[in-house]
Amino acid sequence: MTLSSKEIKMKLENITSINDPFLKECKEDTRKTVQQLVNRWMKQYEKDESDRNLFLTMSEYEGKARQLGYQFIAGIDEVGRGPLAGPVVSSAVILPEDFYLPGLTDSKKLSEKKREEFFHFINENALAVGIGIISSEVIDEVNIYEATKLAMTEAIKNLTIKPDYLLLDAMELQVSIPQQAIIKGDAKSVSIAASSCIAKVTRDRMMQDLAKDYPEYGFDKHMGYGTKAHLEALYKYGPIQQHRKSFAPVKNLV
Repeated sequence: MTLSSKEIKMKLENITSINDPFLKECKEDTRKTVQQLVNRWMKQYEKDESDRNLFLTMSEYEGKARQLGYQFIAGIDEVGRGPLAGPVVSSAVILPEDFYLPGLTDSKKLSEKKREEFFHFINENALAVGIGIISSEVIDEVNIYEATKLAMTEAIKNLTIKPDYLLLDAMELQVSIPQQAIIKGDAKSVSIAASSCIAKVTRDRMMQDLAKDYPEYGFDKHMGYGTKAHLEALYKYGPIQQHRKSFAPVKNLV
């Protein structure tokens, strides 16, 4: 008895191997709807394979560190160096050796929905997560580069497990822990990518909360970056406490 398209769709959803006999049967089915289902399955399979291979590639830095005997490897990243308003936020994340989250990459490349999904998964499955937040006032006092290092150091201190190795996104810290700085690390290391996601969602939520108090600035739309709408609001209403007074054009309006 020939299966209906609906029955075939349900059966395909439970197939994970490209060598599955049922998939071969479907490929030989001449019905257009069945061929569409097969094509959809193949596209999803190719995406899943691509995500899996990327994750394995991005796990190489962690693997090499473990081969050297390190156990608690913290990935560290920050968000918010460029905005005109709001804090710089850093996160430190220690993942278990069997952690698996295909699709994880630089948080800027993920949709807001996917970031939120990954944020919860990472928090639930990581060995430890630490957050470091440095305000706009401190950024003005010490400069954004030093503030970024302060945020990263604070994130490490807020981990419930002391790391024995650090993987950082293009930064080096004056701490007594072995470390490796990786250019574009949030796209090359799963630990750094995880910390990028945690930091991004954390900061976005802070800016969304700030937007409730200052709706005229639209912080929930641009997260403090110097967009046209933000600059127009800045010139119209002037800077608030959370604006970085050392950043142009804010400093010209103080």
